[in-house]
Amino acid sequence: MGVKIRSLLEIEPINFSILKGKLVAIDAANALYQFLSIIQPTTGLPLLDSKKRITSHLSGLFYRTINLIEKEIRPIYVFDGKPPKFKTQTIRERRAERESAYNQWKIAIEEGDIETARKFGQAAHRLTREMVEDSKKLLEAMGIPFVQAFTEGEAQASFMVRNKRAWAVASQDFDSLLFGAPIVVRNLSLAERRRIPRTNQYVKVEPERINIEENLQKLKISREQLIDIAILIGTDFNKGIKGVGAKTAFKLINTYKDLKTVIKEKSYEFERSEEELEEIKNFFLHPQITEEYKIEFKRSNNNLIKRLLIDEHQFSTDRVERGIKRLEKGYAIKQQKSLDKWFS
Repeated sequence: MGVKIRSLLEIEPINFSILKGKLVAIDAANALYQFLSIIQPTTGLPLLDSKKRITSHLSGLFYRTINLIEKEIRPIYVFDGKPPKFKTQTIRERRAERESAYNQWKIAIEEGDIETARKFGQAAHRLTREMVEDSKKLLEAMGIPFVQAFTEGEAQASFMVRNKRAWAVASQDFDSLLFGAPIVVRNLSLAERRRIPRTNQYVKVEPERINIEENLQKLKISREQLIDIAILIGTDFNKGIKGVGAKTAFKLINTYKDLKTVIKEKSYEFERSEEELEEIKNFFLHPQITEEYKIEFKRSNNNLIKRLLIDEHQFSTDRVERGIKRLEKGYAIKQQKSLDKWFS
């Protein structure tokens, strides 16, 4: 879901030319869930192969990555590891929400209500271990690097950007800012509009850039205070205070300076203890990360791509072969300019 701090942020619209030649660390889970939500037939369920296995994530990953390569953007996907123990409740609640949505979808299908079925279908799916592994296999076949995080992918991606191994984190959520990402890019899609999940409405889509230092200076707060604001609102690791949104939380931190004082002065009661809230804050500030990764772009293994998408999951042969040609052409453009820089 991500922390809801958008209303506090100064977000800059950009065009893809700014990203040309830059390496972008993509929050893999965020991207794959997006593909599950938007790549669907009219029934509201994702694409399926002959064995009823979901393939929307593979379709989105294949074509989105090709689009980025054609734009001379260098994507590296960062996958979640083991979630921290204080995320267990959130995971359990999300699973229950998806099960409820799936049941509502079945009812809508039985009643012939396709629009309602689509609405609930978008919220009914979860990312399985098998789907994640297939995504990694596809990236490897395409020659695209990926990193396995210890815990949250956004934490690892943010670390990579801070250490200048990537230019920006790409995610629809704002949590990377809490993890210290200097730059976050949103809407890394070539689509000009996007359907709002669980509705029949569309919004204009354009890439956006968020610079954390510029925003902290504008707000006159520290990153630690931004985390305090997020905890008051609610994060993936804790429920916030009812009735406290981003602007109220900002005013409280602006007045009382830190979360502990806010809790004391306002007599707020969280579901978690103050010790647990401090642990969550420290997790944002000092997450476990890995430095044992290699960013290496390789030439695609077209036979492996075909074996996975066409033979295993019954993708259209013509569409996959056209995608492979686009991928090779995208690599060829970069190869002409700097072979060593691209494949190293």
